Amino acid sequence: MNVLTRKGLVALTAGALALTTIGAATASHAATAAKGSCAVSGAAFSTDDAVGGVQFADLTKTLGAQPKPKKGTKLGSLMKFLGNQYWIDLAAGQKTRAAKYGITVDVQAAASESDQIGQLNSMQTMLLKGYTGFLVSPQTNTNLCPAVEKAESRGKLVLNVNDGVLPGAKNWVGPNQISNGVLAAEYFIKNLPAGSEVANIQGQVGAYAAIQRTKGFVDTAKKGGLNVVAVQPGNWDVTTAQNAATDILKAHPNLKAFYADNDGMALGVVTAVGNAGLKGKVMIIGTDGIGDAYKAIKAGDLTGTVDSYPNLTGQVAVDVALRLLAGQKVPRAVYTPVALITAANVNAPAPKL
Repeated sequence: MNVLTRKGLVALTAGALALTTIGAATASHAATAAKGSCAVSGAAFSTDDAVGGVQFADLTKTLGAQPKPKKGTKLGSLMKFLGNQYWIDLAAGQKTRAAKYGITVDVQAAASESDQIGQLNSMQTMLLKGYTGFLVSPQTNTNLCPAVEKAESRGKLVLNVNDGVLPGAKNWVGPNQISNGVLAAEYFIKNLPAGSEVANIQGQVGAYAAIQRTKGFVDTAKKGGLNVVAVQPGNWDVTTAQNAATDILKAHPNLKAFYADNDGMALGVVTAVGNAGLKGKVMIIGTDGIGDAYKAIKAGDLTGTVDSYPNLTGQVAVDVALRLLAGQKVPRAVYTPVALITAANVNAPAPKL
């Protein structure tokens, strides 16, 4: 196994970034890098603003029936962390879809939500296993770039699935991130008096999903007349989010609502609100639509979750990968649905392919 040290990661990442921002040492290498998913000319790829992006349901209309995969097709899937129910559900969706087509999807993941080096090492090892293509969900926008560049230099498909977003991703599948925060803010605007104090527990600082979800929430809440009194990082972690929410409640005793950038953190906020004796007095909305969030909504502990249907997203990722491997010209961004789930619609069926 080709294990990288932290020093090695810094060196490799610096090299990758140099190729994408200031050019390579040789013209041939620069020409290759310019076509890759870690190369950018100008601003990095923003999935929420993708030109020509399409909803997954429209692919059959525009590209025709799903092509049959070649015999022996084998996809390598790299998740952020399988200790998070969202990624477990997304992986399950990939495996379900792969089984339908009689192909293989091997799922790997980092040891924690912030194990950027470990995730890169996993992909470096996966490069040795002869996969037809890769489905990658990087922990940051650049931590997998050394391995992604190597895969693409060998002619392998690399499909970016959800977050993080590779700087020059050739193809991407996932939800519109900014809409997650917008939906939460709109619910609070509708259900709270103008001027109410609200707060955001942000995901990992610098992660595309965290940036966009927070932006969507904060901008919409302010425009709608709410008072955003705090934005604190929770780093996708339940305990960190609980502690951040506890501090916010102490500093702002009149707080009326929290929006958390994922459901794990929202459940941490639920604990903090309960410990403060404020259950039912402070609204809490998370993001992802994991099973525990649905249970918390039914129990009256959580106001809502912005469900991005991870199982469906995993299935769509496999479909898109197979279309690309068949040579179809799939739009750069393929969007999967999102919906705000509250007690009013918690029992509604999820969308299907």
